[in-house]
Amino acid sequence: MKIVILDAFTITQSDLSFDSLKQLDKVDKLTVYERTAPNEIAPRIEGYDMVLTSKCKLTEEIIKNARDLKYIGELATGYDNIDIKAAKASNVTVTNIASYSTQAVAQQTMSYILHYANDLTGYFKATRSGRWQESDDFCFFLSPSKSLTELSLGIIGHGNIGRCVANIAKSFGMKVNAYSKNPTETLNSDIISLHCPLTKGNEKFVNEGFISKLKDGAVLINTARGGLIDENALKDALISKKLSAAYLDVLSSEPPTQTDLTKLDNCFITPHIAWGTHAARARLIKLCENNIKAYIEGSPSSISFLM
Repeated sequence: MKIVILDAFTITQSDLSFDSLKQLDKVDKLTVYERTAPNEIAPRIEGYDMVLTSKCKLTEEIIKNARDLKYIGELATGYDNIDIKAAKASNVTVTNIASYSTQAVAQQTMSYILHYANDLTGYFKATRSGRWQESDDFCFFLSPSKSLTELSLGIIGHGNIGRCVANIAKSFGMKVNAYSKNPTETLNSDIISLHCPLTKGNEKFVNEGFISKLKDGAVLINTARGGLIDENALKDALISKKLSAAYLDVLSSEPPTQTDLTKLDNCFITPHIAWGTHAARARLIKLCENNIKAYIEGSPSSISFLM
């Protein structure tokens, strides 16, 4: 078996590697690229049995023309970058990595919620600028902090990550509303957090109409996929204060090609990092190894099969 990894850098960074794949039975070649441009994908996978990708798009044309291809390993949970239908037509096995970043993404989500509740950044800046030193009292408040026990959290996408976020939020005393159980209560929550996969059916479902149903002054969190949100509608809602804030770890184009949202004071954006703790990336590599080993050994019950 010959394996090629198209975009390893975001996973390995400078502290991990895929070298363990070289030790697997029947693997006689491993080629690792840190990054691969779209026009380099087809020539780079030529002659390889197995292709691993995180964000590189494997289209119908690429899959159809890859004559030696037998296996595609998605190095993430979401697989919207792979044409699953084309893979099935070419008898190519596709796997993904499920649940490797559950705790990491839940941690980031709760970080956003705590930032909204406590405005720590505002206080850091105020103290650094001398506001506390100039205070007549032992303390000063920029605005009242919000108690999580008085806030409700609506979760759209109640899979592994959504359930993990729900459990942590409940431990803080928040009221949690899962969309699958009570859509009306979810949309009326103080904070809405997206944890669903991106599909052709739900692209940009967070649009003007959806936002109009939300509670005035609600907060929107997205650690799932940028394509779930109509970013123009989000921008308008933030400017009008229909939404008091948005916390985004993902955008429709990454890195951003437009900067409207990045310029808004009430839009807090991180560069798609929620998934990427060291522990989560190490777990991803180990699960990838397990998937490939199970495939080689013909043990499909051990594989995170998509098809």
